[in-house]
Amino acid sequence: MTSPKAKSRDYLAGLPDDWRVPDPPPRDPDMKQHRSISDFDATLMAHFAHRDDVLIAGGGYLRNDPRNESEIFAPDCVVAFGVNPGAIVSRNGYVIQHAGKPPDFVLEVASLSTGRRDYTVKREGYADYGVREYWRFDHTGGRYHDAPLAGDVLTGDKCTPIPINRNPDGMLWGRSEVLGLDLCWVEGVLKLRNPETESFLPTPNELKSSLEASQAQVAELETELRRLRGE
Repeated sequence: MTSPKAKSRDYLAGLPDDWRVPDPPPRDPDMKQHRSISDFDATLMAHFAHRDDVLIAGGGYLRNDPRNESEIFAPDCVVAFGVNPGAIVSRNGYVIQHAGKPPDFVLEVASLSTGRRDYTVKREGYADYGVREYWRFDHTGGRYHDAPLAGDVLTGDKCTPIPINRNPDGMLWGRSEVLGLDLCWVEGVLKLRNPETESFLPTPNELKSSLEASQAQVAELETELRRLRGE
C-alpha cells in the first residue's frame, strides 16, 4: 500500500461532484461484533454531539486515492476531528486527500474472518496512513485477536503500544488521549469511561431506559398525589 505521506495531488480532480467511493464487501455476520460497533459509535456520537466538526463513522473504505482498488481497508469505526463530516459521508468513504487529514482514531472489532489481519497487516497499514491511534477490541477475550483489548499510538512513523491496565475484577482498560476517554473491556463488552469521574458513558439505549424509568416514576408520583388530594 502506498503511504499517503508520498501523495500530494487532489485525487478527486476530474471526478463528478457526486462521485462516491464504492461499497466494501458485507461485514462478518457476527452479531456481537455488530452490536459492539453500533453501541460504540452511538455512544461517541452522543458524547461529541455538541461539536459539528467531528466525524464518527464506519463501514466505508479508508483511502488516499478513491479509485485505487488495492486500498481495501474498511475500518469498523473512524473518528476525525476538525473536519466536515457531511462532505466525507457524502463520498461513502474516508478519502484522506479530500478530508484534508488522516483519521485521528480507528477501531477494529474482532471477527473470525478478519481477526488476524486486524493485529498484523492493518496495524502497519493504519500507521502508513497516519492514523494517530489504532485500537482493537475482541469480545471473545483474545480468540480472534492477540489480546482482548489493545491500542497503538503513532509516534513519528512508528506504532507504540498503549498501556493496558487490568483491574482486580478483570476489567481491562487503556487511555485514549485522542478521545480523552478510557476504552474498557468489561466481560466481553466494549465501554467508554470518563477518566475524571471514572463513570461509564451511557449508551443511547441506556439513556432511553433511564428516561423511561424516570418518566414512570413521575407518573406514579402524580397518581399518588392525586389520590392524596382525593381527585
